Amino acid sequence: MSAPTGRALAVIYLKLVLMAIFWGGTWVAGRIAVQEAPPLAVASYRFIFAVAGLAVLAWLAGGRTLHLARRHWGTVFMLGLTGIFIYNFFFLYGLRHIAAGRGALVVALTPVVIALVDWLRYGDRMGAVKALGILLAFLGCFIVIGNGDPFALLRGEMGIGEWLIIGCVVTWTLYTFIGRNAAKSMSPLTATLYACLTGWAMLTVAALLEGSLLVVPHWSWRVWASIMFLGLFGTALGFTWFAEGVSRIGPTRAAMFINLVPVFAVLMGVLLLDEHLGVGVLGGGALVILGVILSGRRSTRATDTNSNFKVN
Repeated sequence: MSAPTGRALAVIYLKLVLMAIFWGGTWVAGRIAVQEAPPLAVASYRFIFAVAGLAVLAWLAGGRTLHLARRHWGTVFMLGLTGIFIYNFFFLYGLRHIAAGRGALVVALTPVVIALVDWLRYGDRMGAVKALGILLAFLGCFIVIGNGDPFALLRGEMGIGEWLIIGCVVTWTLYTFIGRNAAKSMSPLTATLYACLTGWAMLTVAALLEGSLLVVPHWSWRVWASIMFLGLFGTALGFTWFAEGVSRIGPTRAAMFINLVPVFAVLMGVLLLDEHLGVGVLGGGALVILGVILSGRRSTRATDTNSNFKVN
């Protein structure tokens, strides 16, 4: 598929901006939900709504998305394991220990990690500006993780919440590159639907084993509203549009839009949760975002323009 231009490219960019707004909102919604409900149960119910929303999108797309060839099951299993099951474990348990805005600033490092892997594993070009951006982003991340102190990590003062959110960065990087390979033979909607379905099955089994899945009578409307937002907007639409962006403009360029997520997360955290981040944390976050911008300079490789991608 040729690289999109003009109006088609503008539509993809608009979807990725909306995706960033939705994903910024998931940090607030997740923080609200896990203060009252068990994380694994929240994640399981989240993906009930997500799978239902994705099934509707598949039906509107004509139903071809519902078909999955046997050779693709291994890929969607890995997508479900990394981007759904493990990521949500880290994400929701992490939000029990760390403010929504601060967690989102750590995850803002993800595009830089993706660009670094693109260079080390796939031979993407690494110029001086991109290298500087990567260094700035990691420095900013250390400041955010240390709650304003860049040397807290070296002194071993990181809490469990920070480690769990770093796990989100690792698992989403894996999910992104597995998704790039999936885009060669599956539509983004197909890959996302079946990844959510397999990930939901894993989360549900884990919640049943934990004994938390059916303990729901006392959850407030805020929890259920948060779960619905996580499932329908943060997952069904957000994941689909991100996968479409990866398949059409490449993982590095699509992941650039993730740097908008912490901006929206911090704003929503202030407005909805009355969170207040220190100057040091905000400064570290600004360094992360600056580093992401510098490190995300467009590659000239063919895989970044996706000329070899086939979307069914």
